[in-house]
Amino acid sequence: MKQITTIGLDLAKQVFQIHGADAEGSPIVNRKLRRAEVLRFFEKQPACLVGIEACGSSHYWAREIAALGHEVRLIPPAYVKPFVKRGKTDAADAEAISEAVTRKTMRFVPIKTAEQQAAAMVLKTRSLLVRQQTQAINALRAHLAELGIIAAIGTTRVAGLIEIVRDATDARLPKAARFALTAVADQIEALIRQIGDLDREIVAGAKRDEDMRRLATIPGVGPITAASIKVLVPDPGGFKSGRHFAAWLGLTPRSHSSGGKERLGGISKMGNPELRSLLVLGASAVLRYVRGNDKAPKWLSALLMRRPYKVVAVALANKMARVIWALLTKGGTYRGMTPVNGAANA
Repeated sequence: MKQITTIGLDLAKQVFQIHGADAEGSPIVNRKLRRAEVLRFFEKQPACLVGIEACGSSHYWAREIAALGHEVRLIPPAYVKPFVKRGKTDAADAEAISEAVTRKTMRFVPIKTAEQQAAAMVLKTRSLLVRQQTQAINALRAHLAELGIIAAIGTTRVAGLIEIVRDATDARLPKAARFALTAVADQIEALIRQIGDLDREIVAGAKRDEDMRRLATIPGVGPITAASIKVLVPDPGGFKSGRHFAAWLGLTPRSHSSGGKERLGGISKMGNPELRSLLVLGASAVLRYVRGNDKAPKWLSALLMRRPYKVVAVALANKMARVIWALLTKGGTYRGMTPVNGAANA
């Protein structure tokens, strides 16, 4: 009887699909498994190569299956799709995963530890709370604007609007409006406290971690960006160069070349959008202190004279990404551009 050497596992909440093949790629088993049956199935199998599409629960299953002696590889879903034949079904997906995982040129996702996932949850929770805070602030501004009460732009100006809501003597707010907006004001203040607690935890973690401390020496990279890079890029050595890392983040031009003619468009915007936006925001914070500053690098000042502001911000973010890769793979601290007026903490 032929032995299974490769298994494609299509994950789900309750019903999983597996596709097992031998060394020649011939299918041997294709069946469904309930959630409780997955680990029992792999316990009975000899050590083999297991392919899984990268998703929310894939890192957990990869760790559990690898603990049973199997070699587990996570594949980006976009790289599995070309191997799906005809219609999309669980069986077809499992077969496609089984075939894709054996490709020599396939790219894989590093398996995260539980601690790395926990650190990512802190950042994701903060991002969620920030979005909720923005929604609540916009709602408060819009409702008060209907009554002719306007505040300056910026989250720091919201405190004045909250004072108006809580001032029972202010006749501009009807009783029903004050009752409703007080709940919104309470939510905003609670979110501010919760975000502050998470920020302090992230900063404390950045001070304890050596890699994060070294990343923070780069102008435009603060604790949030350093923590995001540490969590979202568990294996920087997997990139051949800093340019490959910047391309993975989507900070390089999108190529559309054919017939020997090279055409480069805007940035590809591939990879993690949150990490890319953090780098661009950090670069924008640095650029605010460049114009008219004699201590700023001449190449950056000259680039601002020739190119639009946002183009320069993306170009600087690209350079920051390359420097980050160099520090993570080769060690050391950044000694290039001197931080200007606190821009390094942006």
